[in-house]
Amino acid sequence: MTSDPRISRDHSARPEQWRANVVEHHRLRHDLAVVRLIGEYVPFTAGQSVEVEVPQFPGMRRRFSPALPPSLDGKLEFHIRTVAGGWCSAGIVADTVAGDQWKLAAPQGMFSVDPDGDEVVMIAGGTGLAPLRSQILELARHEYPPTTYLFFGGFSPRDLYAADMLVLLAADLPWLTVVPVVERLDDPSWPDKWHESHRVDIGFDEEDLIEGTLAEVVGSYGSFDRHQVLVCGSPAMTRSTVERLLDAGTPAERIQFEGA
Repeated sequence: MTSDPRISRDHSARPEQWRANVVEHHRLRHDLAVVRLIGEYVPFTAGQSVEVEVPQFPGMRRRFSPALPPSLDGKLEFHIRTVAGGWCSAGIVADTVAGDQWKLAAPQGMFSVDPDGDEVVMIAGGTGLAPLRSQILELARHEYPPTTYLFFGGFSPRDLYAADMLVLLAADLPWLTVVPVVERLDDPSWPDKWHESHRVDIGFDEEDLIEGTLAEVVGSYGSFDRHQVLVCGSPAMTRSTVERLLDAGTPAERIQFEGA
């Protein structure tokens, strides 16, 4: 019997896979959850995404960006938001429980910051915050991190789901400035029970909020021609923000961007 040359017998070609168990699942909004895991060390770099398979959808893989830099103790954190027609992401947000085992594989991406380079401008829409927060925490491991500005945007104040964490982070890191941006200053009239049940005492003051889209607000600062610029969010937000940066004179080679 002859072997079929189209069939690979090289099992080493299979992507390496790691496992981690869910230890916390926090439903912060009707469409958003933060999931924390502990497991095997996953050798990604801050800013990369990894392939994830969850027990609710065996065989189905989705890419998410960790919100923590890699750690030898195997700690991981993901910010998951449901997307239109995305029943996998919706299932993760609604049905994840402590004890679930996730499979992780295939780190990829070149979204990165030079810790010895120029000042940094990060622009995050929604859960596009995750890979940028990972890089902020990675920068904090260095003795002299570059001055960093994080523009974090949402449609309304309650979309800024990580306000408490970012306020505490900025207070702890003197080189970090967080600029909260909302398209409207008042929240929608319909209630979000998850937001109501997770109210916190720490957050952005109303007078600190800048009204406008991220593209409009960031564009108003002019050219970032001496900065490392990173943009992450929805495809529409990323596209409009990068266009505005280029129109304002920021050199294309200074901009890194990814859709969340």
